[in-house]
Amino acid sequence: MNELQITEDNQAQRLREGFRVLVRRFSLAERADISCCGMTVAQAATLEALTDGGLRLSALGRRLGIAPSTLTRNLSRLEERGLIRKEPDPNDGRAQRVALTQNGFEAADEVRRQEQIFANSVLERLPQGSAAEALDVLEDLLTAVRSATEECCPGAYDHLMTTSQCCVTGGTHE
Repeated sequence: MNELQITEDNQAQRLREGFRVLVRRFSLAERADISCCGMTVAQAATLEALTDGGLRLSALGRRLGIAPSTLTRNLSRLEERGLIRKEPDPNDGRAQRVALTQNGFEAADEVRRQEQIFANSVLERLPQGSAAEALDVLEDLLTAVRSATEECCPGAYDHLMTTSQCCVTGGTHE
């Protein structure tokens, strides 16, 4: 193995380890923030997915990347709490749509507020003046991850992208 290959392997290892630690830390923080709002991460993700409007059950399941049985359980709990409502699909009487209630919008706003507080806390801890550069690099990294994912597993990333998750810096929506 040549020196260039060793360097590339070390960089790949550092990237994998960095992602693992970052995902773990953010997951723990997200769980703590969301549990303060009295719900699970999956329930919070469901509310977030519905903030732009109601969705058919099948579309919601695809967007969240979860099995129908898991979706049904999450929706039942959210409906019991008065955060969502099921309604007939106006375009197909056999299908149902799920939409947020006013309480659901308020709960989604509270989750978003908690997550914003945490994100601001992280940004405040970066060296002065480096936040914009860090976000630019993160956007480049996410673009590279999506491209690599499309190469090996076309379409696998699509359910993770919503209009509110287009890019880190808030550019145009996909």
